[in-house]
Parts: sequence; C-alpha cells; structure tokens
Amino acid sequence: MFYIKSKRNATKRKVVFLQPDQKYMGILVNKVYNDFRYHEALKSCMNCGVCTAICPAAEFYKYEPRKICNIIQQQNEAEIEALLRSETIWYCGQCMSCKTRCPRGNVPGTLISVLRRVSQEMGFFSDSEKGRQQLAIKRVVGHSILNRGYCVHPDILDPDLHPEQGPVWAWFKENIEELTEKVGANYKKDGAGALRKIRQENLDEIKKIFDVTGASELFESIESFSKTKAEEMNLGFEQSDEYFMEVLTKNSNNHTI
Repeated sequence: MFYIKSKRNATKRKVVFLQPDQKYMGILVNKVYNDFRYHEALKSCMNCGVCTAICPAAEFYKYEPRKICNIIQQQNEAEIEALLRSETIWYCGQCMSCKTRCPRGNVPGTLISVLRRVSQEMGFFSDSEKGRQQLAIKRVVGHSILNRGYCVHPDILDPDLHPEQGPVWAWFKENIEELTEKVGANYKKDGAGALRKIRQENLDEIKKIFDVTGASELFESIESFSKTKAEEMNLGFEQSDEYFMEVLTKNSNNHTI
C-alpha cells in the first residue's frame, strides 16, 4: 500500500493494491502479481470485451485481450502456463488502444508486457513459433541498440531477407553515403544529425542501463533457452545461423483468423 496526494487538494488518498488469493498462488501467479506494472495494468476487469472490440490485432489474429485478463484474474496456474507457452501473447502490437477504451482503466497491453517478461524468464517463449522470434529481435534490434545506439539502422538490414522492400531498398543500401548526405544526414560520422556515430561513452551508458534494469540478464536468458530449443530441433546454434534463420523466416501461416 502507499499514499498519493490529490492534485485538487492536499488530502491524502489511500491506495491499496489488490492481492491474489493466497490459496491459489503459484510460481507463475506470483511472478505476474509481483511485477509492478501488473497493478497499473489490471485493476478490476469485468470482462466487458471493449478491449477486444477496439484491438487491431484481434481483428486479424487469434487473439482476445478479454480472455487473457480473465485467465490472469482466475489465477489458475495451469492455464497461465499454457498462455505463456502459446502464440497468443506475441500477437499484441502494443498500440495501447485498449487503454483508451477500458471503462475501468485497465491496460491489457501492459499486462501482455508482463506476461512476455515472465515467458522469457521461464523459457516458455521457445515453445511457440512467434515466441521463438524473441531471439531474432534480441540479436537484431537488441544488439543494434548496444553496439550502434539505434534500434534500427540501415547497416543491419539485409535486402535479401526483406524482399517486401523491393529494389529501392537495395539501391539505397548501395548508394547510402551519397543519398544520406543529400538529405542532410550525418551517416556514421561524428557530430550531430541523423545516423550519426554514437560516442562510445554513450554506448557504455546504454549498457549500464541494460545491466541495472535486468535487460542484460534477460538477453542471456533468451540466448540460453533458445540454445536448448535449437538442440531439441536439431538445428545449428553456435557454429551456424541455422536456428536463427529458422525463427527469423519461419511462418506456419496459422496465426490469422
């Protein structure tokens, strides 16, 4: 419990976090409820379904935020584990449309973030096709942040892996220095400007943030569980990119409605 001051007056309002029923609590329920974000995400869901109605992902994927909120509120350990091992929690696009419509102030999108974190910590993400893609996101976007200071940088994008970009993207890559200079960017150079070189001291600071917040530990967890899954699937992991390419490109086409 904690106290907050009202903006309209100096009186204090007592805020008490709802706690799960102790007799139903298990490891996964504890992990979900102990994440501070949970208490902002799920206060008192009445399963009205407004979040599902407004959700863009629910229009295309086999995904209903309402059902996820219901599973968590029931505190059934087996159902929560099944959810963490499923494709479902990876369909959310984090647009937070659900937050704008919920009549009780719940944020299913944030709840999804909590569930994803638990799935990654427990290794359950590797049991689903979309979950296994966490390795690709970690190695591409995560490493780019740490090594370049950018989430996405032209140097890490391979036109051969993204044919949907068309021939224009390949042409851009071939002429990147000339083109970026024409539009005022500062490609891989010191100083200000888009695509500028990020100083090492700033990269070191980013790494410290990852260490302090637990992101570095989570990265190690993703690598470790992915390696185990690669061995189960008889795919190369350390000496080749076989498993990485599998999770990056594999699509069973069994996710949409």
